[in-house]
Order: sequence, then structure tokens, then C-alpha cells
Amino acid sequence: MIRLSERDLAIDVMRGLTLALMIVVNMSINDKLSYAQLLHAPWHGLTLTDVVFPSFLFVVGASMSITMGRVSAASGVDFHLRVLRRSALIFLCGYLLYWFPFFATDATGHFGLLPLANTRIPGVLQRIGVCYGLAALVIHHGGRLGPWLFSAAALLVTWVLMAGFGDYTLAGNAGLKLDLFAFGEAHLYRGEGVPFDPEGLLGTLPSTVNVLAGYLAGRWLRERGKSAAAVGQLLLAGIVCVALALAWHGTMPINKKLWTSSYVLCGVGLDLMVLAFLVMVLDVLRLRGWTHFFEVFGRNTLFIYLLSEVGNAVLGLLRVGKLNLFDWLFVAGFQPWAGDKPGSLLYALLYMLACWSVAWAMDRRGLYVKL
Repeated sequence: MIRLSERDLAIDVMRGLTLALMIVVNMSINDKLSYAQLLHAPWHGLTLTDVVFPSFLFVVGASMSITMGRVSAASGVDFHLRVLRRSALIFLCGYLLYWFPFFATDATGHFGLLPLANTRIPGVLQRIGVCYGLAALVIHHGGRLGPWLFSAAALLVTWVLMAGFGDYTLAGNAGLKLDLFAFGEAHLYRGEGVPFDPEGLLGTLPSTVNVLAGYLAGRWLRERGKSAAAVGQLLLAGIVCVALALAWHGTMPINKKLWTSSYVLCGVGLDLMVLAFLVMVLDVLRLRGWTHFFEVFGRNTLFIYLLSEVGNAVLGLLRVGKLNLFDWLFVAGFQPWAGDKPGSLLYALLYMLACWSVAWAMDRRGLYVKL
């Protein structure tokens, strides 16, 4: 967590915007009742939902451009312990989230702990924790060129591994083979109908590039100043990244679930454009009267994300008749008067606003959860 005195408004707003979108897309009802842009692309391709997670990683890196100077000033052992501690705690939060609610009644009526043997190991927070740790080590030990060299190598190595040890299908990709070997079927996500984890081991390498890209963008702005010229250069870099991603798409498809190198470049390009826009509006033009909503979200991001996910899980566990509470609230409270897709969107927005109200109350009291 960044100290309030060290915060950057554009980064805070981008972080809050990303969290708001993340909560909304995670509340999608199903494929038929949600707008296509609020769902992941079925396989190859890109939707609004597909850019949320890489944007979050990008903001993690942008925040590191502010904090790494202070963290790196620690002694060698202390620095590595700090990074390890933070990475491990974020990873543990994600793992416990998938183990939640920890206790259940089995088929024989016995109440006890849910078996860890079936708990998913990879995940969103797990990836954030590992990518943060890798990026911190690269920044600390790699010097000014380290992030650039690592990023180029990571994207090329990912391309070689995916092309040389599998294909770009659900059943035949190299990432799945690695995850089956490392974790086994029982510990992988099953949302695709088969054991396959979109946050698996192989994708961790290119997703670290999203973090490093955010760090480099933040460092650029801090060194060059938040001028119209610096913003224009960020915008141009974003356009170039998207163009390269589209050119690469023919041989390495843009695919969020595989986290392909072309997908990384596309996400980085879009994030550079968004950051450039925010810096122009907030720091060059000084149009700041609308930012409070997103600033509130940006100050307790990890806690509010966990709250939203736990709340979502609780809604899925509680029953009202034949429906779980998540579905019942939509069917009884939104679908009759708003319709299917509009009702689904309003439901998600209201849930996001409920999470925001908690963040607002914490901000009012100066409560900031950090790891």
C-alpha cells in the first residue's frame, strides 16, 4: 500500500476504475443474460472484460514506480524478505479465497473442513503476488535496462514455448500441460468444462511484463514530468504496442486465457493510452472535480476486492427456495422490470456501489489495509 503522501492521482484513479470494472464483470449472471463485453471472449479475441486483469497488473507496476525507491533502499536481506512477505501474503489471500467457506457438509452428512486436495492453487491474487515478486526482483537487480530485457525475453520465450510444446487450443496448449504436471487436475480451474487454469504457471511469465510496463510508464512520467509532450509519447507508445499485437495476432492469437505475448502487448498498449488520457486530464488540464469516486476505490483495493469476492461467494452459497441468493436477487429484484441484460448490468453496478460504500466508510475513517 502506498502512503497517502506518495500517491499519484492518475494512478489512483486508474486503479479505482480497474477495481470497479473488475467487480462489475465478476457479477455477470451467465452468457445469455450478460452483455458480451462483460464476459470474457470465448477463446481468441478481446472484450472489455479481458483487459481488466492486465490493467490491474499494469497499475501494480505503476505504483511500484513510486514505492520501489523506498523498498530498494532496504538492505539486501531486508529487501528480499519484504518482497517475499508481500508476495506470499497476496498469494495466501488468493488461495484462502478459493478454499472459502473452509467448512462444509459432505454427502454422508459429516461436517468438517473442505479438503485441500481439491482446492484451486493458481488464481488472480496468486498471479498478482508472484508477478509483483518477480517484477520487484527484476527492477531491484536489473538496473535501468533490466525491465526492458526481461520483458523482451519473456514475450519471446513464451511464444517459443507455446508454439513448440503445444498449440493454441484449450486441450492442446503448453500451459495446460505444465499445470497438469505441476498441480494435477484437482487443483485447476474448471470453468471451461475441463481442467484448465487461465492463471496457470506459464502465463505468469508474460503477465509479469504487464507489471513491468506499468513500472516503466510510471518511471517515465516521474523522470520526464507530466507534460503534454510526455503524454503524447506515452500515447504513441500505446498505439505502437497495439499495432504490434495486431500484427502478431496472425501467428500468435490474442488470447486472455492463454495470456499470449500478443495479448500482453495489446493490453499494455491500451493501458498506456488510458494512463496518458488520465494524466492529460488530471495533471495537464487539471480537471479534477470528478475523481473522488475512483480515488476511494484506489485506496483499499486489495481489501475491497476480497470483500467483493467473499460477498459473491456467500450469495452463491445461501439458498432461497430452489435458487441460490445470487440468482434469486436477480430474478426477483431486477429481471422483472429491467429485463435480462439491462437487469444483469444494473445488478452488477448496484453490487459494485455497495462495495464502494464500504471503501468510502473506510476512507472517511482513515482505515487503509496494507500488506
